[in-house]
Parts: sequence; structure tokens; C-alpha cells
Amino acid sequence: MPQHPRSGVALRDRVQAALDTEIAHQRSVLSELGDPMSALVDAVDNLLAGGKRLRAAFLYWGYRAAGGADSEALVRAAASMEMFQAAALLHDDVMDDSDLRRGRPTAHRTFAATHEQAGWTGDSARFGEAGAILAGNLCLTWCDRMFAGSGLPADQLANARAEFDDMRTQLMGGQFLDVLESVRDWDDLSYPERVEQCLRVIHYKSGNYSVRQPLLIGAYAAGWDECTAAGLSDYGRELGRAFQLRDDILGVFGDPDATGKPAGDDLREGKRTVLIAHAVEHAAPDDVEMLLGALGDPDLDPARVATVRNVLLRSGAVELTEQMITDGADRATAALHGIPDLAEESRAALTDLVAACTARTT
Repeated sequence: MPQHPRSGVALRDRVQAALDTEIAHQRSVLSELGDPMSALVDAVDNLLAGGKRLRAAFLYWGYRAAGGADSEALVRAAASMEMFQAAALLHDDVMDDSDLRRGRPTAHRTFAATHEQAGWTGDSARFGEAGAILAGNLCLTWCDRMFAGSGLPADQLANARAEFDDMRTQLMGGQFLDVLESVRDWDDLSYPERVEQCLRVIHYKSGNYSVRQPLLIGAYAAGWDECTAAGLSDYGRELGRAFQLRDDILGVFGDPDATGKPAGDDLREGKRTVLIAHAVEHAAPDDVEMLLGALGDPDLDPARVATVRNVLLRSGAVELTEQMITDGADRATAALHGIPDLAEESRAALTDLVAACTARTT
């Protein structure tokens, strides 16, 4: 996997080292509870062993963009975003009933398999879900500890704390919004309303905490106020949306060897995305009926996935979504170029991160 933009800072390796240190500390804290705690920590450790480290990169470069200097304290603060991401993924996999994450069984499936193989009493699936939820809750606690104990000056942490807290609260609201909108009827909504509803979900469920909020946490910590950081906020909002729209396409068309998830998993999970909204509006009536019949079917086989893909392509839904990604990337770049007095290294890194978020296969 290539290094992040401005790879001279070796950010990915340093973030991994900070995460490894935190995991080692938490193993020690939990060791007095006995050997069973190893499996709980392993669930987090395994998840943190991979990933693009984009959220850490955005906090790091938001701080540097506002004039802050590189430091190990900054890297630890940035690494806390990856711990937060781990919490979101652990919980998300339970809610979506996902089998795989990054090519390996999800945490709740692993816990369930352990229960079943050991012949313990009770329901294996419920045991697995409980284990994954608790692992995710631990990540939320550890994220806070990593950020607050990063070593950044107390006044800088205080400057960023409100955005940090808003991020954690709004993600949970976004997750609930996603669950809610997946069960509410679309029939009474117009095409623009369906698209807008999907965009609202992806902003609060993923885009905001993936790009905009880590950026602002970094910028506020380094001393920028809300007015000064407005350009970064616009950049983050546009890029966060484009980032998730790319995820929506990969959720249907992605190569399982690259994404680490089965082909068409978003279809089986019944995710109502912008891609689906475009298809429902523009596809032929028979194709719409077939698409909606396949959406949310957990037994959707590869042949039907291929059929749905063809519907999305010939309806123009993929092309329309790709155009939205391109437009979002362009608006993000324009917002970035409109920020005065931005350190050139930071501007270059944030420009490179536009492509990292939108022109990707994982």
C-alpha cells in the first residue's frame, strides 16, 4: 500500500506505532481480568492492523495547515481518529450483519464462531454481537484517552474539544438516521427528495467524521477559529460527500480482492444510496421492479448481483453518481485553493488527498 501524500512525514507508520502502543497499554489494563480479555483486545487490534489512515491524515494536515508543527503528540492525536473509526466499523458490521471486513471475518462472526466451537450455552450469534459491541465501546473510550493524552498542549486540546465531541455525537445520530431511512417508505418522496435524503445520511454517517471533522479538529487545535477555518470546512464537506459516494459505487461494483467484502454486499444489506435513487428514477419499470426486489435480499447470488449491476449501468445511475463525485472533488479543490496563507506543503497534501478519497478501489 503506498504512503500517504507528503510521504516524507511517514505518517502511516507513525500512526500505526501510536496505535500499537495504545493497544499494548490496554492489554495490560485488562490483563487482571484474565485470559478471556485477549480475544476482546484482539478484535480491535486486528481491525487496526489495516486501513488507509485517511482520518488520521486529515487531522494531521488540518493542524499543519493552520501553522502547527509536526510532533509525536500530533501523530498520537491523529491516531485517535483511527481508533474512533474502529468503533464505527465494529458497530456498523453488527448493524449490517456483515460477514467480512478487509477480507477477514468480522468481529461478531469471529466471536460467534468461538462460542459455537467451544460448545458454550446460549445463542452464538447473540454472543458474537455482544462481543463486537463491547469491543466498539472500548474503542470509543480509548479514542478519548488517545486524544486527551496525546501530549498536545492543554489549550490546543481545549480549542478542539467541542468539534471532537460533536463528531462522536453526530456519528451516532448519523448511524441511527441510516437505520431509520432504510425502513421508511420512499414512495411519497420525489426524486430530488430521495437524493437529498441519501446525501444527508452519508454526510452524518460517514463523510463528516471521515474528512471534515478531523480536519477541523486539527485546525482548531492549532489555533484557527471557525471563521478562519471556513474554507477547510467547505473542502471537507464536499470531499466527505464525494468520498462516501465512491464507497457506494464500490459497495456494488468493487473487486472483493480489493475491498475485502463480498461483491454486491451493499445490495444484500438493502442500502438506499444515491446510486439506487438515480436508478429508481431513470431505469425502465421492469428494471426498477427487479432492482427493488433484489435490494435487501440476504441470499442475493452473484448472477443477480450482475443483473443489478447491468440495471445500474444502463439506467445511467453509475454515470450520474460518478459525475457527482467529480463535481464534489472539483468543489473541494476550489475551496482549498481559496484559502489564503495556507502552507504550501499542507495545500499540496490536501490536494493529493482529494484523489486518494475519490479515485480509489478500496
